[in-house]
Amino acid sequence: MALRKRNSERQAELWVATPQLPVSLGHVFYEKLNGLLAQAGFDDWIEGLCEPYYARSGRPGIPPRVYLRTLLVGYFEGIGSQRGIAWRCSDSLSLRKFLGLPLTQDSPDHSSLTVIRDRLPVEVHEQAFTWVLSLAKEKKLLDGKVLAVDSTTLEAHAAMKSIVRRDSEEGWREYVTKLMREAGAIAADAQPTIDELKRFDKAKKDKTVSNDDWKSPSDPDSRIAQMKDGTTHLAYKAEHAVDLKTEMILAAEIYPANAGDRQTLEDTVFKAQVNLQQAKSDTEIRDVVADKGYYSAAVLETFAEQTPYRTDIPEPNLPAGRTHCWTNKPETQREAADANRRRSRGNRGRRLQRERSEKVERTFAHVCETGGARRTWLRRIEKVTKRYLISAMSHNLGRMMRELFGMGTPRGLGAAASGVFGALQAAPIHFRTLWNVLAAPGPNPSRIQFAFARRVNLAAA
Repeated sequence: MALRKRNSERQAELWVATPQLPVSLGHVFYEKLNGLLAQAGFDDWIEGLCEPYYARSGRPGIPPRVYLRTLLVGYFEGIGSQRGIAWRCSDSLSLRKFLGLPLTQDSPDHSSLTVIRDRLPVEVHEQAFTWVLSLAKEKKLLDGKVLAVDSTTLEAHAAMKSIVRRDSEEGWREYVTKLMREAGAIAADAQPTIDELKRFDKAKKDKTVSNDDWKSPSDPDSRIAQMKDGTTHLAYKAEHAVDLKTEMILAAEIYPANAGDRQTLEDTVFKAQVNLQQAKSDTEIRDVVADKGYYSAAVLETFAEQTPYRTDIPEPNLPAGRTHCWTNKPETQREAADANRRRSRGNRGRRLQRERSEKVERTFAHVCETGGARRTWLRRIEKVTKRYLISAMSHNLGRMMRELFGMGTPRGLGAAASGVFGALQAAPIHFRTLWNVLAAPGPNPSRIQFAFARRVNLAAA
């Protein structure tokens, strides 16, 4: 075979025959996912749902099935930005096949995805989310009786150094300069350096940055919050309501980062029940499990008096020597707190808490860490909600894929394949070990143990 060199400058072909175009066999995971969606009639359903939001004439836009599949690729490939998703889809033949795009058609770019996202309202994304839940119900992968709730923070697409005062619209530099002039640290017409500003700001006693006083001009819906790693950023709050039996996300709500867990618990649980009804499930939520951050006597009273749900929320540890005081509170709050205490301290309550800490945190790991949603690249709470709903929908599809086909992500398929090949490679060694043991001249336990240990060591090596 002769050596062939790559031409640095090559003239483009005048025309290319169709049989000469490259063809991809497709990725096994995406082929299975496409088959699952086609069997359930997803494409016809989503196009009929989105038809009122498209013009009847003009240049053809991105079909809704392509738009949603593109966002699915972002979750399964762990890509957070739309630019990265658009590049990945245009670069991969298997992903183009998953999207249903021929080679003669360009894949959607990030600006086109933005146009379609702004065109489709939040209700469309919510209905797509509940459609996946209805598919899970058909596959008998939805229970919904025991609900676990927890929250996390998402870093917003805004910088702390750009925040301004809510009252005067002053930035940090102008505000600290004014304080230095009022304190007499500099002259009235002097302009301090950045180092002087930092030293003065560091020496202040009240250095807290409150959401009541500061805001982001580029993303007014974001709030100043402390992240999981201890840093301070502008952020949003994401709250999951998870089915403890199947690990399906029944509700994925986005709130301002300063919204307390006690304020949003009831809304999230109500949204989960509505999503179950939209998924044509007649299951009623029976138990609500949450951590100590959701504990409040008023919240427990509301759930006990106004909802059919039983709470299982452990009490926070009180300081030494202090006890609960019920003299200035209604008797109904005390009764609700006592009933919640009996449930949370029982064997079943402790088991549910262990499952909650394992399974709900796992959904955050899948959606936010490996799914690329920890840092949002969108602004305003409505846009963040649209994108996060599709990420939660992708998580539920991954759960179904794992239960039906044994692979929840394309990377998980590779890990499973490596495990199968490893088992096949080790099979001859195990057969030889069994043969040597059976061919031993007599029942010699030490010899049998030695043979097994030696073969196992060889297999591990």
